[in-house]
Amino acid sequence: MIKCLAIIGVGLIGGSLALAVKRAGVCQEIVGGGRDEAQLCKALELGVIDRYEINIATAVHDADMVVVAVPLGAMEEVLRQIAGHVRPDTIITDTGSAKGSVVAAARAAFGAVPQTFVPGHPIAGMEKNGVEASSVDLFEGQRVILTPLPDTQMEALAAVRTLWQYTGAEIVEMEVEHHDAVLAATSHLPHVLAYVLVDMLARMDESQGIFHFAAGGLRDFTRIASSDPVMWRDICLANHVTVLSMLERFSSELASLTAAIRAADGTHILSVFTRSKVARDLYYQYKSLVPKEIQ
Repeated sequence: MIKCLAIIGVGLIGGSLALAVKRAGVCQEIVGGGRDEAQLCKALELGVIDRYEINIATAVHDADMVVVAVPLGAMEEVLRQIAGHVRPDTIITDTGSAKGSVVAAARAAFGAVPQTFVPGHPIAGMEKNGVEASSVDLFEGQRVILTPLPDTQMEALAAVRTLWQYTGAEIVEMEVEHHDAVLAATSHLPHVLAYVLVDMLARMDESQGIFHFAAGGLRDFTRIASSDPVMWRDICLANHVTVLSMLERFSSELASLTAAIRAADGTHILSVFTRSKVARDLYYQYKSLVPKEIQ
């Protein structure tokens, strides 16, 4: 049982976590913290949190566990406001999408990464933002990646693992560098491509009315371009080395396909499209057939 859980940043992720923990009945009090008082008031009205504090130091003062669910660009400043105001045994975790930058922020804020700090990342979300979009089952059946460091306290790791298990999530552990490489390929790159495509089409649309003729394929492919721009700017900057590597690799592949189209090389075009279809179909067929507990 958690006596007091402090969630700093009560938006979609923080709010959904609070709702899931409330449903599980494993926390006596959930305190919201952050600089957006309107969002905190809304969270209180919706019953997402039990009380809130604008002063982050006050919000975490009595907490057994602190979850920092703010954009990566605000992470270090928030951790600095937490440092010195939590008990030595208070467990701290986060929800950031680039773990290398979070670990660096914790080191800068605390002087050294506390042994009770457990970096984490729920692989869940939607293009909607804010506490109003919170959903009690957002993490149900989704993966949460924890990236403990060599000196992370085992009790703290177990507590954070248990917290996410209460939400119905599947917990996976991996090293920080591996996490950032995997997410750059599977999440960060697709978001960048969606944003760039929509931006390009929007600027073309001024004179050609392109969106008037858009079909479902464009809608499905670009859905994630409705995500929070500030959050994704921060992710690109925080994980820029790996994101750049993926962008350069994608640019090379795209240049190769461009050359094939220019040369009317149907064989090359078909081979790329066929490999892509086979890979995607096999993966999602596997996902649908294999029981969740052994995926």
